[in-house]
Amino acid sequence: MITEKIFGKQNPIIGVVHLLPLPTSARWGGSLKEVMRRAEQEATALAAGGVDGIIIENFFDAPFSKDNVDPAVVSSITLIVDRIMNLVMLPIGLNVLRNDARSALAIAACVGASFIRVNVYTGVMATDQGLIEGKAQEIQKYRRELGEDIAIFADVLVKHARPLGTPNLTIAVQDTIERGLADAVILSGWATGLPPSKEDLELAQSAAKGTPVLIGSGATPENIADLMTFANGVIVSSSLKRHGKIDETIDPSRVSQFIEATQTRLIRSKELFLE
Repeated sequence: MITEKIFGKQNPIIGVVHLLPLPTSARWGGSLKEVMRRAEQEATALAAGGVDGIIIENFFDAPFSKDNVDPAVVSSITLIVDRIMNLVMLPIGLNVLRNDARSALAIAACVGASFIRVNVYTGVMATDQGLIEGKAQEIQKYRRELGEDIAIFADVLVKHARPLGTPNLTIAVQDTIERGLADAVILSGWATGLPPSKEDLELAQSAAKGTPVLIGSGATPENIADLMTFANGVIVSSSLKRHGKIDETIDPSRVSQFIEATQTRLIRSKELFLE
């Protein structure tokens, strides 16, 4: 399983570093050093709290460009990720929002990152940026051209979006894996901070046929026990921040609390299996 290959364990917990606004974004504050300082602080807090990996994304650049981000954003993320990889000894991933997987792959190849997240990988989604089309063929071709073993974690029916036509989760998961060749799929709720349902996770797990299914949003210490019953890992951010607020910084104590809740669930599952 690709998650074991990257993280060295099953059911990895992947923390998220939300970068402050980058150059050319609407809320850019004028100091890349400040963006770097906070990113380093958050990555260190995640590592200290015990996560298994980190994904870095330009979350505060909203409103996002639909496809290709500005070269200044690519340059900034490259510098920041390189700094973080020298600070923490964890697998690092990238998500270049809203859907610039090509830039994410390029950055990952240059700095040695392990994986990327792609919000719209197959199909067509109606979003606040307009219609976004999946470009699985282009992404796979570019990965091959780069010659790097970078895993592709692809969202299925991604949050803050609606599919064109009638959504069918089972078919969407199958297409993402079998036709798009994604290495893992991600399920989220309808918006940031909202979890996928257990029923959707169970359907996705069945359709994935052994390909990892990751929780992409809404995980908390209170619900992780239920959610992880049908998942192979989790990407988590909001509940790890001070007071659980998205604009705050990562709180190491909340990270530890989340890790403990997840491990307790996994230990209990093993005990039930052995009974």
